[in-house]
Amino acid sequence: MSDERVPLTPGQALLHGLLEPAPTKIVLVVMDGLGGLPMAPGGKTELEAARTPNLDRLAAQGTVGLSIPVAPGITPGSGVGHLALFGYDPVAHPVGRGILEALGIGMEVGPGDVAVRGNFCTLGDDGTVADRRAGRISTDECRRLVEMLRERVSVPGVELTLEPVRDYRMAVRFRGTGLGDRVNDTDPLETALRPVDPQGDDPPSQRTARAAAEMLRQVREVLRGAHPANYLLLRGFSALPHFPSFADAYGLNAAALALYPTYRGLARLVGMTVLDAGSTIGEQMGALKRHWGAHDFFFVHHKPTDSSGEDGDFARKCAAIEALDAALPAILELSPDVLCVTGDHSTPARMRAHSFHPVPLLLWAPASMRPDEVTTFGERPCMRGGLGQLLAKDLMPVLLAHAHRLKKYGA
Repeated sequence: MSDERVPLTPGQALLHGLLEPAPTKIVLVVMDGLGGLPMAPGGKTELEAARTPNLDRLAAQGTVGLSIPVAPGITPGSGVGHLALFGYDPVAHPVGRGILEALGIGMEVGPGDVAVRGNFCTLGDDGTVADRRAGRISTDECRRLVEMLRERVSVPGVELTLEPVRDYRMAVRFRGTGLGDRVNDTDPLETALRPVDPQGDDPPSQRTARAAAEMLRQVREVLRGAHPANYLLLRGFSALPHFPSFADAYGLNAAALALYPTYRGLARLVGMTVLDAGSTIGEQMGALKRHWGAHDFFFVHHKPTDSSGEDGDFARKCAAIEALDAALPAILELSPDVLCVTGDHSTPARMRAHSFHPVPLLLWAPASMRPDEVTTFGERPCMRGGLGQLLAKDLMPVLLAHAHRLKKYGA
């Protein structure tokens, strides 16, 4: 997100030297939080329980495996999970949720600014968190509350910009002299616990933490007596990072079709063109068709698999998977050369949270597929698949190779 050209990583530099043009098109479909678990021993996961005739057909024709977002045993956030799928080492390129939320709604974030995501929440009378998402209030209610806070909350010496995002989410930008982003989240991540006080790891971040603490003190006063949203939890304090662009790294003219701001922000961060994808999966497919001739890489994001998993709703997660499965014929009608379906992380309904489990991965490429013996798409079949287990950051070279966009390496 800058005019400066950021140097490629060694792995990206290797790929860049092998790139060759081709008229091929790649579609990467990310079902957020796809991976799951059985609700009881011996049962099926959400993906295994869902009716997915299109995914099963593609699995039978293609190759499957498991993707490891960061490293074995590490539970990833959505930001690093997606960056890994885009080919960026999530350890070398950490990113905060706040900057993604801000960029996703088009907020201008400059050098020295710090952005953070705010979740409206419900505090009980004892000061502990009763609901981390305030009952998933509507976007209209979020807008109303943010407007109220804009009028009544200010911090001396720091310019605050507050913007609604979607549902219970909003974004805050801190602008001032000498601010840092090494500040902890205030979300305790569990109910029945008190919000965590913001603390900074160094003097600039301590200035940000003091500003955040003063803002939260005023927010609590302004929202006192409101219900269900009577406080804010802050997550992902982050300054503007710099990444090598997707186009520089892979020679692709990439477009993103994502309905949620965070994922539009991720796409903008790496230089993808963010398309107007409407508000439903059907409108996403319509936008994909309209823009098919203008791009050669498409990132299609599907959020309901994650939100239903976080709510612990097994049946709704199955339905979200089935909705994506029903949309696949619209993609296949466009004759992509490479289609990949996976997730950025696992969000089992049984755990109601992101987890460390590897994520199902499906690769379909008619001109170069080496089919395995798997005929259905699910966690257990993927354990036997021909792709094996691979790090998510190693997926992009595989997609480029199947799209005939990499020359031979060496003599």
